[in-house]
Amino acid sequence: MTLRILHTADLHLDSPLQSLALKNGHLAEHVRSASRRALETMVQYCIDEDVAAFLIAGDLYDGQERSAKTAAYLATQMQRLAQANVQVFYIKGNHDAENPIAGEIALPPNVHVFDGKGSKVQLGDHPVYIHGVSFRERYAPESLLPKYPAPVPSAVNIAMMHTSLNGAAGHDPYAPCPVSDLAQAGFDYWALGHVHKRQIHSENPWIVMPGMPQGRDIGEAGPKSASILTITDGQIEVTELPTSVVEFRDCHCSLNGAETDEDVRDALRQTLRAQTGRGAAILRMRLVGKTALAWRIRQLADFWREEIEAQAESIGGLWLEKLTVDLEPPSDGAVDSAVGEVQQLMQDIAAEPASLDALGKELEQILALLPADRRRDLVPDEAAQNVLLTRLADEAVLSMVAKMRGQGT
Repeated sequence: MTLRILHTADLHLDSPLQSLALKNGHLAEHVRSASRRALETMVQYCIDEDVAAFLIAGDLYDGQERSAKTAAYLATQMQRLAQANVQVFYIKGNHDAENPIAGEIALPPNVHVFDGKGSKVQLGDHPVYIHGVSFRERYAPESLLPKYPAPVPSAVNIAMMHTSLNGAAGHDPYAPCPVSDLAQAGFDYWALGHVHKRQIHSENPWIVMPGMPQGRDIGEAGPKSASILTITDGQIEVTELPTSVVEFRDCHCSLNGAETDEDVRDALRQTLRAQTGRGAAILRMRLVGKTALAWRIRQLADFWREEIEAQAESIGGLWLEKLTVDLEPPSDGAVDSAVGEVQQLMQDIAAEPASLDALGKELEQILALLPADRRRDLVPDEAAQNVLLTRLADEAVLSMVAKMRGQGT
């Protein structure tokens, strides 16, 4: 007999937008509802494909989102699964643990929420057991592995864990546990959560971090998916189910050799069209290459941003989040030498400790206005803040040089 099980994690339902650049109201709403639509995609797949179980490996909610409407919405989706005889197994992650609604909502009886003590549940009358341990508090500084009951002999054993494993860039250490320890624990499949990027750490046994089903900003770029387990005669095969409604993407537009505004428009149009056919996308575009228009484009960056936004709107399904001008101007003889000397002088002044210190104080005042999580995303440590300060100083110098060069070149 063949069973299918869907494994996901880190839905962060209705979490606040993490991109400060999403000023377009329609786009903001599109992204805000995307996590719900990703869940609906997975629920519908379970119903259509006769999936036996739906595993949610933590962070179903977002810690700062405590909406009763979100809870009611979730109950409706779980009821749809109940009507299709799909069992749901859910462990609380670090975000769920601090959200009281996650513990107060009345979920249908097909939903099993594991507690912090650790337990196992048989999947119907099949020789398949689901093991899980939930976070009791937001922080879990030690491994949860000792809390898992032993695998059941002569059965397929699936263990759900919310963990940072050995550590992951951009993620705090939660319930740390080396992959080698998981591999030796005797389970057939580890259904992990917490790290938002998909990664299969092992296939024997399966140790799978599915990644989040819907990205929320450029740091969670690219297509997202859930994992589908197909169990046949005790053997597990793993495939992906695409889930993201809208993707965040980086893209480059080469303006190498562009001589006229129409050349620029043609290059932009080709770059945007290359992004079609892969679903809706929010873009961070970087203009690169060597062109005589380099300084003029930098000076008129706001104009070109509006041009790109208009082209993206006419194509449909594409939005511009950020435009970066990284163009190289050709050598310009005496003018290049004269302005170049001024540019070097400004760069030297900007790099002086006193200048960076003053800029740093301004930056700290701005960062203080942001939510704590967003501040950590932008400047997780002192080294990251220094990099940001240097980049801001460089951008300021280049903007001033562009103005000195005037409209022509």
